[in-house]
Amino acid sequence: MRLLLGTGKIIEIAGPADITVETSDAIVNAANSSLLGGGGVDGAIHRAGGPAILEQCRVIVSKIGRLAAGNAVITTGGKLRAKHVIHTVGPVFRGGNHRENETLASCHRESIRLADEHKLVSISFPAISTGAYGYPVDEAAPVALSAAIETLASARHMKLRRFVLFDRSTLRAFERTAEKLQPNSQVPFTLEKAHS
Repeated sequence: MRLLLGTGKIIEIAGPADITVETSDAIVNAANSSLLGGGGVDGAIHRAGGPAILEQCRVIVSKIGRLAAGNAVITTGGKLRAKHVIHTVGPVFRGGNHRENETLASCHRESIRLADEHKLVSISFPAISTGAYGYPVDEAAPVALSAAIETLASARHMKLRRFVLFDRSTLRAFERTAEKLQPNSQVPFTLEKAHS
């Protein structure tokens, strides 16, 4: 599925797929605050990208300490097809009353802002916080898509933003959310469904 925004900007919802083989200018890593690798998407990106990513993460940590949830930093993509990795720390879901929505939206906004600042044109995101951090996909999808639409619309360089989703149920949740958002979105978009 594709969301076609004005001025030729596109949000794609794709899957099931592996984010480590994406050819976007940058892929987003759902990192932990230590930036030293972990499980899930984080571990897969570090394994596929090789030691150069971890080396740059160590340099960043030596300067700023742990990365706070909702913030983002950029490193090389190492051996990945993507030239850059943007690391962001999603919120741990604790029932929804601890500003999880704000933090998750910030992950998406800050990652696109950072990519745009580096004059990147395309970026691929996983479903941040929906794995080990326990964020229900049906609650995460509207936050992620709304933040993506709003931030991409105002980006200067960024043209394409992909959600690269690991399994079919996550893909369906994001597609359903896009359909529900369309009539009420502050930024108008057209939906283009894939032909099956």
